[in-house]
Amino acid sequence: MSGACGRVLVVDDNEVIRQLIRVNLELEGFEVVTAADGVECLDLVHRVRPDVITLDVVMPRLDGLQTATRLRSDPQTRHLPVAIISACTPFEADSAVAAGVDAFLAKPFEPSELVRLVRQLMDREDPPPLDGRHGAGKAAESTAG
Repeated sequence: MSGACGRVLVVDDNEVIRQLIRVNLELEGFEVVTAADGVECLDLVHRVRPDVITLDVVMPRLDGLQTATRLRSDPQTRHLPVAIISACTPFEADSAVAAGVDAFLAKPFEPSELVRLVRQLMDREDPPPLDGRHGAGKAAESTAG
């Protein structure tokens, strides 16, 4: 229910996925800038100054995990919330945690889950768990799986 939601840098090598994420976030009031890979992300991040970055894992030139590591090593971007949005393996999800990623959303995802994740990262309140599944809040913590 707030006004301007903030700026999101969406990084994915698949143009259809980039547009899907863009449309869903723009419908909720976010400003969205897109990049096709990690190299483009690192080139844009200082000019765009996003509030949140979403990264795919598998991309040409520089993948999402390497991009996250570079974002975390830069004093100007280390504080930015970063979410991996990818259909990746548990190993890749663990690697995302090691790279300093704040959240993970598995593809395919529900648009409402994407919006909820980005809002949580914007607000920096109780980021979702990094278990490869974005649950429905605190109720998900108590499920055994």
